[in-house]
Amino acid sequence: MLSMRLALVSTVLMFTIACGSSYSSSTPAAPSQTTQPAGVTGDASSLVTIPSGASTLGNRAFAPDDLTVAAGTTVTWTNGDSVEHTSTSDANGWNSGAVAPGGRFSFTFQTPGTFSYHCAIHSGMIGTVVVH
Repeated sequence: MLSMRLALVSTVLMFTIACGSSYSSSTPAAPSQTTQPAGVTGDASSLVTIPSGASTLGNRAFAPDDLTVAAGTTVTWTNGDSVEHTSTSDANGWNSGAVAPGGRFSFTFQTPGTFSYHCAIHSGMIGTVVVH
């Protein structure tokens, strides 16, 4: 019985070592593509940052606090602060819920208009998204 176990462990070990070799193909690698982090779409103009100390910055707590985008754009808020914040529409358009430090929330603006929002936790934090 012990010899069977040793034979099995040896076999598994040989396959593990063989599979872990550093074989390299001579075919050149395909060009790499730059991808954005999960949940982030669009370009830098559709990103809103909540900076450190945001709850004391008032109407400058969202950077930028006024954002203009095209219809169909996904805007992503990133919480760079050490406390939770929200991105909450003034007109019930969206509500991120609490976004933890380092967390993200995204919302796609499908129709043109001016959309005011705030942090439901810190009432002085306000912003606007203008959609063309």
